[in-house]
Amino acid sequence: MQRLKRLFKHRLWDQTDAQRAMPAAAMQRLTQRVAASEARQSGEIRLCIEAGLPLACLWQKQHARQRAISLFGELRVWDTEANNGVLIYLLLAEHAIEIIADRGLNAHVSQARWEVIIASLRESLRARQFEQGLEAAIDAVDGLLRLHFPLTEGAANPNELPDAVVLL
Repeated sequence: MQRLKRLFKHRLWDQTDAQRAMPAAAMQRLTQRVAASEARQSGEIRLCIEAGLPLACLWQKQHARQRAISLFGELRVWDTEANNGVLIYLLLAEHAIEIIADRGLNAHVSQARWEVIIASLRESLRARQFEQGLEAAIDAVDGLLRLHFPLTEGAANPNELPDAVVLL
């Protein structure tokens, strides 16, 4: 019965729900924030918002963490020269937040620190402040990347991944 409830819950959420939570103007501002962040450090940040899990994921009994890890690969966040890509993932149907960092950054950041960022984002989302919460999360990840992967004087980040918000 739980599986059936979960299936219906995810089928009720679609891309229009994601667009309502994150209008085009807000997505553009977040894209610009990611680009500005990447100009200050050598890491890559991807932001992905998914309304509900695809049917195949539901049949496989995947949860938000497994889906985020899968998208980390599909979006090639793992494929940065310094292994310092970060995926910020929201699954709206389950109100789930996941941050997946590549091994280069994860070696420097404790799970407790990631949990602080997630908790702050969760509070913003509960208050329906999607854009502000995501801005703060991007800024927090940017701070970690600047600390551990700063750009050297005169260097530029080659922008290995697209900056645009992924809406699924």
